[in-house]
Amino acid sequence: MIPDNWDPGHWDKESDVVIVGFGGAGVAAAVSAYDLGSKIMILEKAPKGLHGGNTRVAAQGYLNVSSKDDAIAYLTALCGPYKVPEEMIRVWADEMAVNNEWLAGLGGDPQEHQHPPAGIEFPELPGAQSSHKFHDGPKLGYGLTWDRFESFVLERDIPVLYETPGRELIQHPETKEILGIRAEQDGKSILIKARKGVVLTCGGFENNQELIRTYLTGVPYCYPSGSPYNEGDGIPMAQAVGADLWHMNNFAGPSMALKVPEFPATLSMQPLHFSKEFPGGMIVVGPDGKRFGDEKFKTRHGKVPVNGTWRALQVPCPMFMIFDQPLMAAGPLYNKEPNRGWTAMMDRYDWSADNSAELEKGWIRKADNIAELAGIIGVDAATLEDTIARWNAGAGNGEDPEYGRKLMLSPFSEGPYYAIELSPSMINTQGGPRRNERSEILRPNGEKIPRLYSAGELGSIYSYLYQGTGNIGECLGFGRIAGRNVASETPWG
Repeated sequence: MIPDNWDPGHWDKESDVVIVGFGGAGVAAAVSAYDLGSKIMILEKAPKGLHGGNTRVAAQGYLNVSSKDDAIAYLTALCGPYKVPEEMIRVWADEMAVNNEWLAGLGGDPQEHQHPPAGIEFPELPGAQSSHKFHDGPKLGYGLTWDRFESFVLERDIPVLYETPGRELIQHPETKEILGIRAEQDGKSILIKARKGVVLTCGGFENNQELIRTYLTGVPYCYPSGSPYNEGDGIPMAQAVGADLWHMNNFAGPSMALKVPEFPATLSMQPLHFSKEFPGGMIVVGPDGKRFGDEKFKTRHGKVPVNGTWRALQVPCPMFMIFDQPLMAAGPLYNKEPNRGWTAMMDRYDWSADNSAELEKGWIRKADNIAELAGIIGVDAATLEDTIARWNAGAGNGEDPEYGRKLMLSPFSEGPYYAIELSPSMINTQGGPRRNERSEILRPNGEKIPRLYSAGELGSIYSYLYQGTGNIGECLGFGRIAGRNVASETPWG
């Protein structure tokens, strides 16, 4: 698009390459293009200190593959019915195989995860043994790998414009090539000339409720566990210049988490973690007062097996974690260690040791008996009492006849009783503008939009199932591809 009353001779700023988004993909694109001699400018929506996207607050793992052929087979199988062009899968495998080499070549210290599972999320699929999870240095999480990534940009003195979101791509009306971008800075529009091109690395739409309702079937609302600045800004920008979209219904979620107005991202409740054991009775019910599944089941990034396929976990809205006094007294319901997740790492919420502060805030609701608790949360008392009675009968025998839960099989003790309202939460979305093997954004007819590239979660290659650490690995791989190819463009002026 061409802004109204735009003087083509006037630009507020200019660079060879403009990269929109300072996360893992933005780092890889910026460093790759810079090292090939291009002048780089990064636009970042978040304030300085809150930048880094999901890469900064993830578990910090990235995917490296040990066999390109096996990796091709594995990713092809992960795509399931949502096919991705063979050439895209091949270049993905090629780049994933050199992630460690790239990191080590820049001074990093690639180390493989030393905790189970070894890295294979879908071991039953062909080629799964090719997947290996790595991170930088001896410790997983805590933003340490991000710190290394960020250092590559800082040591090259690449300018980063914080609190400067991209708003509109500037496209030549005849050639359709991208000439630059309109951004916002300090409440004003600025026009930035991109002599070689623009790379969109601005993440998914996990904090955009309108896009969630539009594209994620059966999810009326959902909240991020990662960066709240991921609002899908790249999607309307790309659409406005003719881009096709793909993988818009794929996302890593949902999980069940606490969302409170005080914080933009969710808080994960420890008793719901699949590997955690706590004393006391605990179940999760929907607004009908009934359980709907195994509360401790380990999903595969939100996917569960259904009739021979994998589908997003179906959760009612709202949900309520119901529990008793022994669990309340067992310690904080929230893991305060800031090893991953936006609320833990960036907002640094200090949950009280005995859960009393959260009870006082109203995040936790309390009642002397189940019927009273049902009234407080707005569910039918008789139904909730029956649900807990059936749970107690099974748990008393060390089993869960309804859903086969294996962990925390304790009956509810005497009151008081507690409830926490839960919401669907997600790590990220995978949809966005469709790209090719050169990271060029495409039109619906398959033609490229000249001088426009993307990488990372915005239009991810993941169409169906997601291998853990695959997104950061993809950010690095396609970020490098985008950086190399945009750097090779002949400047338009």
